Order: sequence, then C-alpha cells, then structure tokens
Amino acid sequence: MYKISDAVRSAHGQDGAVLFDLRTGRMLRLNSVGSMIFQRLEKGRAQSQIVEEISRDFNICPTTVQKDVIEFLRSLEQLNLIGCDSAERTLKEPQQ
Repeated sequence: MYKISDAVRSAHGQDGAVLFDLRTGRMLRLNSVGSMIFQRLEKGRAQSQIVEEISRDFNICPTTVQKDVIEFLRSLEQLNLIGCDSAERTLKEPQQ
C-alpha cells in the first residue's frame, strides 16, 4: 500500500491538483487524471484498486491504465511524496 508523506498537502480542483511538500517548499501541479489517482491514494486505495477504478470509469484497457499509474506513482515516489510497502512494490508492469 502506498502512503502519502506527512509533509505533503494537496488541493484539488476541477482542472487538477496542486501538491505542496512542506519539507522542500516545492509545489507540483497535477492534471485531472493525476489528481484522481492522488485522491484515491488519500483514500487508502491500493495500486490495483486505482487501476481497476480508472479503467472502469473511463472504459480504458486495464493494461494501459496500469502502465500509466505505475509511471505516475514512481514519479511521486522519486520526489519522496509517497512511499510504499514491500507488498505493493512487488506489483510489476503488465507484460505486453
């Protein structure tokens, strides 16, 4: 399961979201899909649940959604905005 850093604050709007890292003073702007993914993280959803929900909501192939979600979560992790436990980390990108 991914956990949002305690130092991260978020504000969501119609066009996306802004994340603010209190440790670094950095702000990150998210588009509407990034905002939806982050809101699901805030609700405690696992990566697989996020993929399933977005795939269903937008009628997009789960393989495509999974690839994009993994890429987005890795970006947030590299910025130390989120962390994940070992169980979540074992999920791999889908085979093509």
